[in-house]
Amino acid sequence: MTGSLRTPRNSLSVAAVAAVLGVLLVLQFQSQATGGSLDSLSATELTDLVANLNTRNDQLRTEIAATQAQLDALTAARARGDTSLGQLQADLARIRAWAGLLPVTGPGVQVSIDGAIPGTAVQDLLNELRNAGAESYAVGGVRVVSGSVVAGAPGSISIEDTPLGDPLEVDAIGNPATLTGSLSRAGGIVARLKATFPGIQVTVTPVDRLELPATTRSLTPNHGQPRL
Repeated sequence: MTGSLRTPRNSLSVAAVAAVLGVLLVLQFQSQATGGSLDSLSATELTDLVANLNTRNDQLRTEIAATQAQLDALTAARARGDTSLGQLQADLARIRAWAGLLPVTGPGVQVSIDGAIPGTAVQDLLNELRNAGAESYAVGGVRVVSGSVVAGAPGSISIEDTPLGDPLEVDAIGNPATLTGSLSRAGGIVARLKATFPGIQVTVTPVDRLELPATTRSLTPNHGQPRL
């Protein structure tokens, strides 16, 4: 059904551009045909008229070339089955996904922490993942979005009013090699966590495919409004 809707829309777009192209051509011919009383004009006036016609012709040629380019683009898009609406919908879905409003899948790393640590330590881990290029992440199966905070003392941490168990799992989508290298490097976040909390075990596992859920948090601002 989608294909049947696209074809009329593309046909109308191509027809509209073709109509504009025809109007421009008619205007050009009319401009060149003006001057029914040329005999009454002086040499200076005739010179100005010719100069104006040449300028207008140049403008019309530019407009015709631009319109022709649009027509060619629309024709090519129609042949591919593409539409501007389809591209906008795809862009919107991509933005909604990475904002946390839709589930996302992709490669990345799983970080498992066995042992009690405070919420601030988990926040440090998330900051390290963000700085290393992670595109989205979840803690204990809860999608992390703007405003999400892991808080609490060791053994009683939570995120979005959801208690986090032990072991704790953090999933992050991004380049697995880059994320693993950043977390596991000498002096990195894993080494610092182990040094600060000797009783914990931290395991970083690169994976080919992760599935992160959408957030249940409302992302509608209470005070700010988009500036259009």
